[in-house]
Amino acid sequence: MFNNIALQEIIILTHLVVTVGMFAVIWFVQISHYPLLKYVPKDSFKEYERAHIYRVSFIVGPLMLIEVVTSGCLIFFSINGLLLYLIWIGFLLVIVNWLSTLLFQIPCHRKLEMGKDDVAISRLIRTNWIRTISWSLRAAIAISIIILIK
Repeated sequence: MFNNIALQEIIILTHLVVTVGMFAVIWFVQISHYPLLKYVPKDSFKEYERAHIYRVSFIVGPLMLIEVVTSGCLIFFSINGLLLYLIWIGFLLVIVNWLSTLLFQIPCHRKLEMGKDDVAISRLIRTNWIRTISWSLRAAIAISIIILIK
């Protein structure tokens, strides 16, 4: 169990920042970035997709890693009641995001690395709603944790 109050506050604030950061990123991707894939010319699509994967990994990778660590740390705080339930629901939603990424988004991106594929683009947009909804709930939970802890 974490008993150091200063460390707990750092973890809670970091958790809030990375979760809200991913909330913002996922909504941008869902509403703007993924739908615009349809307009990338076929002859430059492979290069575009590879550049996208490379560049986005510098943003999403660290945020997702820090989020899973801080979300996991919250479980070990000496907390009970509604706050504990919110922490566990938030942690389960992190697992949903990771599973969705591994099972749906990464395979779509791998297919798109081979060239433009309208079916894969549509599937990417459709399945990404899982993460969009999940990160929206996670942001609400992260904000609620801050409010309830004070």
